[in-house]
Amino acid sequence: MRASGILLPVASLPSRYGIGCFSKEAYEFVDRLEEAGQSYWQILPLGPTGYGDSPYQSFSTFAGNPYFIDLETLVKEELLTEEECDACDFGDNAEYIDYEKIYLSRFKVLRKAFERFAADDVYDAFVSENGYWLEDYALYMAIKDALGGISWSEWPAELKDREEAALNQKREELAGEVAFYKFQQFMFLKQWKALKAYANEKGIRIIGDIPIYVAFDSADTWANPVLFQFDEDNQPKAVAGCPPDAFSATGQLWGNPLYKWDYHKSTGYAWWLLRLAHVFKLYDTVRIDHFRGFDEYYSIPFGDQTAERGHWEKGPGMDLFNTVKEKLGDVDVIAEDLGYLTESVIEMVKESGYPGMKVLQFAFDSREESDYLPHNYERNCVVYTGTHDNDTILGWYYVMSEEDREFSKEYMGNAKSTDEELPWDFIRMSMESVANLAVTPMQEFLGLGTEARINYPSTLGNNWKWRLLPGQFTPELAKRIHRLTQITARSAK
Repeated sequence: MRASGILLPVASLPSRYGIGCFSKEAYEFVDRLEEAGQSYWQILPLGPTGYGDSPYQSFSTFAGNPYFIDLETLVKEELLTEEECDACDFGDNAEYIDYEKIYLSRFKVLRKAFERFAADDVYDAFVSENGYWLEDYALYMAIKDALGGISWSEWPAELKDREEAALNQKREELAGEVAFYKFQQFMFLKQWKALKAYANEKGIRIIGDIPIYVAFDSADTWANPVLFQFDEDNQPKAVAGCPPDAFSATGQLWGNPLYKWDYHKSTGYAWWLLRLAHVFKLYDTVRIDHFRGFDEYYSIPFGDQTAERGHWEKGPGMDLFNTVKEKLGDVDVIAEDLGYLTESVIEMVKESGYPGMKVLQFAFDSREESDYLPHNYERNCVVYTGTHDNDTILGWYYVMSEEDREFSKEYMGNAKSTDEELPWDFIRMSMESVANLAVTPMQEFLGLGTEARINYPSTLGNNWKWRLLPGQFTPELAKRIHRLTQITARSAK
């Protein structure tokens, strides 16, 4: 069935308190999606973020970001007062997130709510049902805070190596802090479930995102070092990244620990099944990031400063996804299959049956025929004008080579388009394609430039900050999107 959706990270929603969250503005965004005839809202990973603020480097693959807890809901529940919320400095620029101010203020105000919170049967059930990850996560965060935020690899040996007596001592000593982190997760999940239920009632399905790797400094690695390629001192033997290519002469050094796939296989992929079952409670559809890494993954010696000395290793391939199908059924997955694809990756995506991704910004290379040009699509794919890692259409269009720009004009027949209409030319092209699903970043509908870019890959300091302004997604814009959606037979109505 043909459908379309809009990509907007939760953090990019407008709200009163410095960062997008599960507030009334999130519900209003869902209403607008319905008015615009959309079937999907795509977001980025919802995990708690650390250094660099990247949702792809989270302290836990299971936990939710406490920044997304709506403070106004806590005021209604009489856990906070408006005065307490307004007294905090969450930054003064509605268009960009000030993560430092959020970090310094959000936990203080959540702590006040926690002090007034009374546990009940619903809370106890949440703690019990999520104990398989929650206990480790809450203890990890409490210890991390107590030690000034340093990575678990620098903790005293008895804590780093999880000696039971030392852990029990910390559980007792930091009981209040452990409970505070459990409270955050309870509120996160309660509010997210309510928002997702509202979206689903309106006919909007949520596309979530799961990174293939976990962060080294995370509860996942600390609690389960046996899952990763670590030495006897729990240091990585090798880390993840990408080899040198046309975009980067030294490759990309991500630094995430690599999986010990033979061990995962010996357990029947138990941890992966837990992880995927968990995200399918949060989302309707899951985009699996860096899908090719399951076929072959790039292994870089730990300690290297670039990705140049890495090599390819064999991943679990279809064995993992056959197990997923057997244990979890026919889950709704989008395979992020971008980048250089070998025959074996193409075969794996095909065998899985999962739709792959097509990105229009990768299509216009005047030197060669591209799989990303719409006339080469098959129906079983998802087309994007760009992703969170791309510039906006307007930003990208004016830095591409003149030959490529001329080729795009020739291909689309839009030589006279104005800056205002240019993004709509690309949106229309994606919507008119045979792809079953077309997803467009919100910035394109607004005709924004590079100032609205979400992420510059392999850089720190200026990412994950852009926000939609209150009132920007107007009823008139929703009407225009809806009409294009109807014309291209993608309308939810």
